[in-house]
Amino acid sequence: MNTFTHAQHHHSLNQYISGLAEGINVSFEFFPPKSAEMEETLWQSIFRLSTLNPKFVSVTYGANSGARDRTHDIIKAIKQKTGLIAAPHLTCIDATKAQLADIAKDYWSNGIKHIVALRGDIPAGQPNPQIYAADLVTLLKEVADFDISVAAYPEVHPEAKSAQADLDNLKRKIDAGANRAITQFFFDIEKFLRFRDKCVANGIHAEIIPGILPVSNLSQLERFATMTNVHVPNWLTKMFTGIDDDIETRKFVGASVAMDMVKVLSREGVRDFHFYTLNRAEMSFALCHTLGVKP
Repeated sequence: MNTFTHAQHHHSLNQYISGLAEGINVSFEFFPPKSAEMEETLWQSIFRLSTLNPKFVSVTYGANSGARDRTHDIIKAIKQKTGLIAAPHLTCIDATKAQLADIAKDYWSNGIKHIVALRGDIPAGQPNPQIYAADLVTLLKEVADFDISVAAYPEVHPEAKSAQADLDNLKRKIDAGANRAITQFFFDIEKFLRFRDKCVANGIHAEIIPGILPVSNLSQLERFATMTNVHVPNWLTKMFTGIDDDIETRKFVGASVAMDMVKVLSREGVRDFHFYTLNRAEMSFALCHTLGVKP
């Protein structure tokens, strides 16, 4: 009986997904490459995923000037080469308000009007920044009417004093003018759904977009999860046990997990998904295909 019910559940989900395509929006995150080989992989991924007409693509941002320059250059190149809405990450780390305003003005004058506003990771040994993400949102809105995304944490930011303090901070960012929040990656769907409900209960009515990380490398995932306070469930660890040297099976397992997640989230009313691509197109492309998003 349980097996039959489980099969019925999957059949129901698949039927539901098959009629969804027109209502689904996707976006993709990339990071600046550090070598010529990585740059080639990045552009292959950007061009392939651009065929899915994403709502926007974002590019992460480092704390030093060299990494910043790479982000600026890639963002402008994406817009020029693909016509996509390209959204740079912008952080408060190691920058004055005047410098941030200048960067924002340069983006706006180059037609870059969507920014992902973040506090940013504080490098070891550096003092706390002068301003935080909510202040950055205010600053950006003073420069121009940017479309602004901010970060949200279904499992609570590692540095937050409490879950409520974290929600209060998210509300400050939305109240300052942010248009939407994109979550840290997660694997516990119930935690995301409870978080979404808590946002509404706390007067946060902006869209909360789930961040989806297609996984194919468990050790890499565990490293990311440790840094970000994300719980890696035992069932996920078990799925990757014994296949360390089998790349293709790891990709299949990771894609299967993420596909189940997007199917259930779609059933729960989620229409926008943000994929952390790690600069590789294959798994994100397959996931979008499952959602019915096709070239």
